[in-house]
Amino acid sequence: MAVAWLFIDLPKRAQNIFGPPAPGIGFFERIDLSARLLLKNDALNSPAVPPGNDPAGQIKMLFKIESGESTYAITTRLQQAGLISQSQPLRDYLTYSGLDTTIQAGEFELNPHMTIIEIAWALQDATPNEVVFRILPGWRLEEIAEALPTSGLEFSSEDFLSFTLQPPANLSISPSLPAGASLEGFLFPDRYRLPRKIGLTAFIDTVLLNFQIKVDPQIQQGFEQQGLSLFQAITLASIIQREAVVEDEMPLIASVFLNRLSQGMKLETDPTVQYALGYHYEDQSNPAGSTWWKNPLSLDDLQVQNPYNTYLAPGLPPGPIASPGLSALRAVAFPAKSPYYYFRSACDNSGRHNFAETFEQHQQNACPE
Repeated sequence: MAVAWLFIDLPKRAQNIFGPPAPGIGFFERIDLSARLLLKNDALNSPAVPPGNDPAGQIKMLFKIESGESTYAITTRLQQAGLISQSQPLRDYLTYSGLDTTIQAGEFELNPHMTIIEIAWALQDATPNEVVFRILPGWRLEEIAEALPTSGLEFSSEDFLSFTLQPPANLSISPSLPAGASLEGFLFPDRYRLPRKIGLTAFIDTVLLNFQIKVDPQIQQGFEQQGLSLFQAITLASIIQREAVVEDEMPLIASVFLNRLSQGMKLETDPTVQYALGYHYEDQSNPAGSTWWKNPLSLDDLQVQNPYNTYLAPGLPPGPIASPGLSALRAVAFPAKSPYYYFRSACDNSGRHNFAETFEQHQQNACPE
C-alpha cells in the first residue's frame, strides 16, 4: 500500500498541484522532486514579504541574469536579494517543471510580494512591462520612425508616420499648427519611460504634453518678443538644432538668422536643403553610411526646386525640419544680440563657427584649400 502511494499517488498529487513534470525527468527523480515540492508547498506559494508589510506595493527590484548563469547561482542571488525566502524550493520547482532550461538572460522587474512559483514563471520573459524610448535632438520624423522597430513599442513605423505626417485635428497642439502641417518639430527630444503596450495616440499625447511643459510661458513670451508665432519659432529652432555642433553657439546662430530675417535676406542654410533632399544613399549596394542628412551638399543640391530650399526661397521654410531640443528653443526665445549676418564652420574641426558682419568678411573666413 505504501509503495503504491509513493509511486502512484504522490506524483499524481504533485502533478495536480504543480502541473505536469518536464518530459526529460526520470521516474525516480520525479518521485524525489514531487515529494520535495509537496513538503514545501507553503513556501512555494508564499512571498518573501507579505503584502501587508508594504500596503502600497512599492517594493520593486531590477534583477539581472547574465547569459550562461547557472540555476544555482540565479536562485542563490534571488534569496540574497530578499526576493525569495528559500532558494532550494525554487530550484526544485524549476527542475520539476523544466523551466530551468528556459530562463532568459536579461533584466527582470521583480518584487518580494511575488511567490516563488510566480518568480519562476517571471524568469521566462525578460521583456519588461515598460520600455525606454529616446527621441534625439535633431531627429526628423522618419528617424524617429526608424527607431521604433527595436524599441519594444507595439505600434508600427508606418502607422507612426501616417499619424504624424497627417495628424488629426483634435490634438492638444492642433491650434498651433497651420492647415496641413505635420507634427515635425513638436515631438520633444527626451528619454521616455513608457508602458510597452501604449497605443500610438497615447504615445503622441505623452510626447506632446512633454513639449508643452518644456515650452513654458517664459519661452513662449520670448518667441513673441522675436515676432515669431509658436510654429515659426519651432521652425527656426529646428534649423539651429541642425546647424549647431557646439551648444553654447546656439544663441549666436539664432541672432544671425533673426538678423537676416529682419533685413529680408534669405536664410541660405544647408539643413533645410538636406531636409528637402530626403534620404541619401551613399552607395545603392551598401546602405551603411546612407543618411537623411546629406553632407556635403553639391552646387546642384543648392539649386533644388523645393520650398524648403532657403537658398532660393525667402524667409522661413514651410515648417520645422527636425525636433529641436530645449537649448535650441531657448536660443530662439533668448537670442544673443549681435551684428552678424553670416557664419561658417571654423577650420580647426572644433565644430565651432566663425561669424561675420559682411559678405566680404564671410569670404575671408573660408578655409584654405
